[in-house]
Amino acid sequence: MLMNRFPIKAMLGLVLLLTAALLSLKQQSKGIPPLADPAAKITSEAHSKPGPSWRRPDQFDRSEILEQLALADRQWVPKAELLANGSTRFSYKRRAGEPSLSIDQIKGLMRHPPTFSMERQSISSIWLILERAGVDIHLAQPRKEGAAGEWDPKVKTIRIQPEVLGKGSKEFARVLNHEAIHVAQSCKGGSLTAYPEVIGLPNNLPRELEFVLEKPQYRNTSLQAKSLEREAFANQADLESGPSLLRTYCF
Repeated sequence: MLMNRFPIKAMLGLVLLLTAALLSLKQQSKGIPPLADPAAKITSEAHSKPGPSWRRPDQFDRSEILEQLALADRQWVPKAELLANGSTRFSYKRRAGEPSLSIDQIKGLMRHPPTFSMERQSISSIWLILERAGVDIHLAQPRKEGAAGEWDPKVKTIRIQPEVLGKGSKEFARVLNHEAIHVAQSCKGGSLTAYPEVIGLPNNLPRELEFVLEKPQYRNTSLQAKSLEREAFANQADLESGPSLLRTYCF
């Protein structure tokens, strides 16, 4: 009896499969989409929703910017590559003005990679003080071509070139601090929306910035504007200067 029933069930199953296939073809010929696999639909919907990493940098908030900077900081950790002949090749990135590293110094950095946590703490501090002063901070292309950042007192906005984010915390902190000094210069001039005024800080430029004001973006600016830039460039590496000046002149 079991052997007689099995072919009948198999035939019924085959008939049902053929009927479903014919129905699907008929629906497609009429422009009706075929039935989709529910599991495949769920997977497709899940992958169609972009996560935070899909957003443009100008849509990041402060905490997300700090996270992105922490990721970018990894590029400053030296790398070792074992070559086919058994020797090791070391590679590392060096900023303008920094001396070359010895093998022992490179190995030391690999054992104890820089964290740049101090720079990120400074970024957070400067950011919060600027916001409290009424300044908007945007990751957006500055209107002045070639500039890493700019302070626009007319709209109380700092714009920072999005590419600075990819250079890591040290560069980002200096650019933000530079613009914070410009904000303080405006406050020194009378108000947040006033044209900046030189504060009177030491203005000796470090060697790597000695010729920065000869770049195309500054070539046609006035002597007053160059004096403002010189003051900001000379003090941007001192990450305490921006917050201190903001507290003194903007509050």
